[in-house]
Amino acid sequence: MTRGTDNWERPDTLDAVAAAPAHHVVLLENEHVRVLEARVEAGDTVPLHTHRWPGVQYFLSLANFVRRDANGEVVVDSRAIHLPDERPLVLWGQPTPPHTLENVGEDSIHVIVVESKPPPDRPG
Repeated sequence: MTRGTDNWERPDTLDAVAAAPAHHVVLLENEHVRVLEARVEAGDTVPLHTHRWPGVQYFLSLANFVRRDANGEVVVDSRAIHLPDERPLVLWGQPTPPHTLENVGEDSIHVIVVESKPPPDRPG
């Protein structure tokens, strides 16, 4: 996995692709971006994982979900907030510390994420 100049302090084993490969697939990766396809079927829970880079999230489908932190505490329950109904939905996402994501809805969650990597080190 290509690393830039970021100072992420989480183990690579918690990276979304390594920790939850049944839910995250790399479509493209280079020194500038990593493009992921993520799917979470209704009733499924994504194991504990992180997202180290910020990025654009392009939701092809979305369902209600519950995000929990590493201690199992609820961080976000989408049933308690308003999400736009139109699809596709495009959002900006920040790096995310260790969390799980449970699809508590009736539809699948299907998103393409374009993660923005920091510029690679340049010789001085």
